[in-house]
Amino acid sequence: MRLLVTRPEPDAARTAAALRARGHEVVLAPLLRIEFVDFDLPDEPWSAVVMTSANAARAVAEHPRRAALIAGEAFAVGRHTAEAARAAGFRTVHSADGDKDDLAAMLRARRGEATGPLLYLAGEDRAGDLAAGDVPVVTVFTCRAVKAEHFAPEIAAALVRRALDGVLHFSTRSAQAYLDCASRDGILDAALAPLHVCISRQVAQPLAAAGAAAIRIAPRPDESAMIDLVGPA
Repeated sequence: MRLLVTRPEPDAARTAAALRARGHEVVLAPLLRIEFVDFDLPDEPWSAVVMTSANAARAVAEHPRRAALIAGEAFAVGRHTAEAARAAGFRTVHSADGDKDDLAAMLRARRGEATGPLLYLAGEDRAGDLAAGDVPVVTVFTCRAVKAEHFAPEIAAALVRRALDGVLHFSTRSAQAYLDCASRDGILDAALAPLHVCISRQVAQPLAAAGAAAIRIAPRPDESAMIDLVGPA
């Protein structure tokens, strides 16, 4: 299959390598650009750090208070975010291996009697707030995702020619960016024609609402489940 990967770098390149190892032809068209922002940390001590994005973990690496951030436990939404947290220097990392609901359940179970708040390192365009029951949460914004305005000409041309068999969508924001670019470029019908492989039901919603007929939803919200859903070439 000839597949389009729309997630931002550096994750797009890793996904492309995994798909090519399965025999697929891959075209990269990151529709989001991640920008890290300067962020201050709260004065009050936190009991653990929480992340729902690998980009939030990457923002830790260059922070002037990195040593304080990585000193304690970290809780991550899934394995990819957990790997990024370890790469940033966190030694004790717990992964919910699921979505934000799974993460919230893990936090309630493990941090229900914590003496300090959870420090949630989040993106400005996150999909909802983090709910952890009675555990207080302090949210700090570490990065933003800037959407592309148009497809690159070669991507638009490939969609019009029906030269792409499938598109992989890893976030609601990137799926919406895909639809917005298609509308601005006047090729929405062509953009809806391929198979759309989505990391979750939530990500699939704007595509279904726009009229995409061929949608597959990964059984688990992670990259490996999406690649398994695509299957071998």
